[in-house]
Amino acid sequence: MNAPVPSGLASTGSARSIGDILVATGRLSTEDAARIFERQQKDKVQFGEAALTLKILTKDDIDFALSKQFDYDYLSVQDTSLSPELVAAYKPFSRVGENLRAVRSQLMLRWLSSYPIHKVLAVVSPGACEGRSFVAANLAIVFAQQGQRTLLIDGDLRAKPQRSQHALFKLGKSAGLSGILAERAALETAQLVPGLPNLAVLPAGAVPPNPQELLGRPGFSQMLLTASGQFDVILIDTPSGSAYADAEIIASRAGAALIVARKNKSLLPQTTLMARRLQDSGVLLVGTVLNDA
Repeated sequence: MNAPVPSGLASTGSARSIGDILVATGRLSTEDAARIFERQQKDKVQFGEAALTLKILTKDDIDFALSKQFDYDYLSVQDTSLSPELVAAYKPFSRVGENLRAVRSQLMLRWLSSYPIHKVLAVVSPGACEGRSFVAANLAIVFAQQGQRTLLIDGDLRAKPQRSQHALFKLGKSAGLSGILAERAALETAQLVPGLPNLAVLPAGAVPPNPQELLGRPGFSQMLLTASGQFDVILIDTPSGSAYADAEIIASRAGAALIVARKNKSLLPQTTLMARRLQDSGVLLVGTVLNDA
């Protein structure tokens, strides 16, 4: 027979307690909830602190309950629906998660707040393997966790499937961006991400023979304009800036760009040249992220 949940753990409308949430999700039995509540009253400490002292719950359990209390969506480490590279989705309270939120805060100040009409941001880097796709994906997640309706577009129409946003988010079959630019699909082909209700991802789609020509078509600008009416934040992943002109085309359509550089890999002259070329094209540079991974 299950013990009743102590009154201190009872739900009051939407303001559910940590104990109530953990019992409802099967992470905590009512008997253990009662033990924790008694220890909480005795020691006059927070419920989570009492649970950790008794070794009934883990920090992961407490973080999970807090995320539900404050409507902060993230995934359990047991959930394998996305790639583990999406740190913001699985370990939002890690050092990397904190750094990503710091970048988000700076973008809110320097970009969204200062230029509220401009919702589109290209994530670019001069070379390959500098963490551009990693940063774009995880930034999209932290914006979505903040409650922003977020669209992540994979604008790298040259990427190998295993390194694309399609692979990171383990998306289903889709016509993707190339299909939209070829007028074979519409924006509705973007896919919602399970467990992250404010995030949608538009994969690159099939690799076309003419990426630059497709990105240069008026249809790309029109698609971004349509997306701006449906989303609060739109981030676009791009191919290497030094290898192709695609990134410059995408950034010019977006109107703003964030440069990603990698510690001990990115070359300063190459990065500076890319920044100058983007600025000469009228692109607003909102900042640079140093990826030290």
